[in-house]
Amino acid sequence: TSYVMLNSQFRPHPPCAPRTLPPQPGLLSLTQSILWNPGLTEWIILSEGKNLGPCSGPNRQRDLCTFCTISLDQEEVFRTKVSIIYPFYGEDFYFEIPRPFQCLSFYVFAKGVFQRDLPVGKVSIRKEELCKFSGKEHWFGLQPVDPNSEVQGKVHLEMRLNELIIENGSMCQQLLVRIIECQGLPLISGQNCDPYATVSLVGPTPVRKKTSDPQFEETFYFEVTRPNSYTKKSHFQVEEEDIEKLEIKVDLWNNGNLAQDVFLGETRVSVKILRNDHIHRAWYLLQPKGNGKSKTDDLGSLRLNVTYTEDNVLPSACYTPLRTLLLKSPDIKPISASAAHILGDICRERYEAVLPVVRLLLHHSRLVSFVSAIAALELENTQEANTIFRGNSLATRCIDDMMKIVGRSYLTVTLKPVLDEICESNKTCEIDPIKLKEGDNVEVNKENLQGYVQKVFSSITQSSSSCPPLMCDVFRSLRQLASKRFPDDPHVQYSAVSSFVFLRFFAVAVLSPHTFQLRPHHPDLEVSRTLTLISKTIQTLGSWGSLSKNKLVCIHVFKLTVPMSSLYLFYYREVQKRAQGRKRIGKNFKKRWLRVTNRELSYHKHRGKEALCIMPVKNIRAVEKLDLSAFNRKNMFQVLHSEKPLYVQAGNCVEASEWVEVLSQVSRCNPDRLGTFHPSAYLAGAWLCCRSLSDSQPGCKPCTPTLLANLQLDIDCDRETERIFSLFTSSYSKLQKMEDACASIAVYQGPPREQDDYSLFTIQDSKETFHTVRQITHILKELQSEHDTRSGTAQYGSQENPIVGKTS
Repeated sequence: TSYVMLNSQFRPHPPCAPRTLPPQPGLLSLTQSILWNPGLTEWIILSEGKNLGPCSGPNRQRDLCTFCTISLDQEEVFRTKVSIIYPFYGEDFYFEIPRPFQCLSFYVFAKGVFQRDLPVGKVSIRKEELCKFSGKEHWFGLQPVDPNSEVQGKVHLEMRLNELIIENGSMCQQLLVRIIECQGLPLISGQNCDPYATVSLVGPTPVRKKTSDPQFEETFYFEVTRPNSYTKKSHFQVEEEDIEKLEIKVDLWNNGNLAQDVFLGETRVSVKILRNDHIHRAWYLLQPKGNGKSKTDDLGSLRLNVTYTEDNVLPSACYTPLRTLLLKSPDIKPISASAAHILGDICRERYEAVLPVVRLLLHHSRLVSFVSAIAALELENTQEANTIFRGNSLATRCIDDMMKIVGRSYLTVTLKPVLDEICESNKTCEIDPIKLKEGDNVEVNKENLQGYVQKVFSSITQSSSSCPPLMCDVFRSLRQLASKRFPDDPHVQYSAVSSFVFLRFFAVAVLSPHTFQLRPHHPDLEVSRTLTLISKTIQTLGSWGSLSKNKLVCIHVFKLTVPMSSLYLFYYREVQKRAQGRKRIGKNFKKRWLRVTNRELSYHKHRGKEALCIMPVKNIRAVEKLDLSAFNRKNMFQVLHSEKPLYVQAGNCVEASEWVEVLSQVSRCNPDRLGTFHPSAYLAGAWLCCRSLSDSQPGCKPCTPTLLANLQLDIDCDRETERIFSLFTSSYSKLQKMEDACASIAVYQGPPREQDDYSLFTIQDSKETFHTVRQITHILKELQSEHDTRSGTAQYGSQENPIVGKTS
């Protein structure tokens, strides 16, 4: 896995949202099979360019409007805004790289007005060279963007030397070259290419249609020695003694049909590689034509700062101790003594340190309890209600990352339609007299801005039904904690939530829609200015301190923190319900109308009639499907509560699943939820599933974890735990300082010694913190030992470690 950050040296605003790309297919199986799965981490800081464009000639462009793109090989993944006159980009990009790549490339383009954007030059850094530049700022000279140098992918070749006896009985050697397959070829105009291969002295292979991973299985034969009986030297281009100078050249092309064929890459293999072995089979990285070397004018420079690390994911069992310790964090008292909090404490300056912890806890449904605990700790040190959750603390960083992960679809549903309208209609909204252009009407602009703000704000305040349940759970917890901390301030429960919803979520997404995938690219300068004005207005509207009468904000915040005093109907269907407490089978199911709201579950004899039974939602302890063996009926589920289980048969399998999901969601935060259940019924004095005789016997099967509605995450916990291991390892000196601080406090019973920087750590309970630090230290040593044991690299020439360049 790779992470890339593109960032300015001057950073006036918080880093932009992480962009998570789909994980690499087969990652887990690869980890299990080779036991050593390499992953990469890069942090790139791109600040500025200088002297862009050719340095001589009549077409010298000194004042270019330029932008920069970031590419993995030839696949563009991000682009900066357009910079006028002086190329200073100053933007943050943080994203995950899910696939192998050869080069990390930065392309500078001149913005075209009436024509396409023109490439100025590029900087390409090979993956294996990233370590060389790690942690230091460099000016990189731009290289020309040459079609023959834009290559990616690899080819699988086999070479074999056979001896043949020809008709007259003499011997000659025949070279067999087999092109097996290619992988990772580029897209052409956004589509899979139509590749074919050529081998020197032989015609092209058949075209493979629409694939970046073509299977060729083509074999070519060459006679590389001259039979003794031959006398016509002209029949052969190479003398026998020059065989070792021979090379096999394989070129990959895209079939252009009516257009010109596009060069995809080449590789050259010396025949003398068969000197000691008559069979050679290996993967080769495709190279530029002629090694891509050419003399060019000075095209300018680009300043980059690259930080690069490499993570190697071990088999899952190796991470069990560290993962278990991290998942116990929400239960540790005080929370500052937990492993997750300690990581945040020793990595305060590292923005990326929080993300793997959030993902891991999120995957195991432990995030809400952890965030509640660290938010409570922060509130203990908050003296003024109007400064609540305004800093860059562990709690705010966790909630920020949580919102970016689980709230992406929420942003799309809420903001994308209105942002598309704003970007495409392109109405002028400038109201600053200094920035007005000639002919602008400030009153018309003000009207345009007010209309846009109203649309954005209405979209936000009407979106509570789309808000992911996990965000609702966190916001409700923040409301309760804030009200408890400042009981005399009735407004603090709203400002605690609005500081995240408006200031850190919606306003940031409006300001930079491209970083949240709400727009494909940066908006132009005029639209960007409009979005800035809208974002500032949304921040003002969402700030309770500056607008204490804002009822719309209160209503929205209140809806986001369900349950509410208002009644919301979620599901109402006719079902078959088994009478509770009966022991007879088959004759005690009756039709009833089952109804669930955010406050209660009830059933009725007829729709709209008075309820026969009402069960508070807060009393539901579990909702699970029922085995067919219970009553020999399909589509049954059970609602476990403080009384006897409620057994219900839904109309079909879809309705049964919907009932279980809805009831699980409305009861997911109940404090008395069960950990186990019986998948069958208690009949004739015994549980049919486990044959236990006691009707109060705890369940024999673990309850199904409550899924987060509207949230689809594919989180590789091994990968995240390895990232956490790397973070702990890189901050090991601070971990030791924390251990020394705990020992000092425990021995001297005094405050930490400031001269040793002990005051930088949060140590509420020195003994408990010391115990956790020692556990972390022990686990780190064990994991490091596993890494050392498995530190061998893949064989050179294998699919995981292909050969680079020409073989000698």
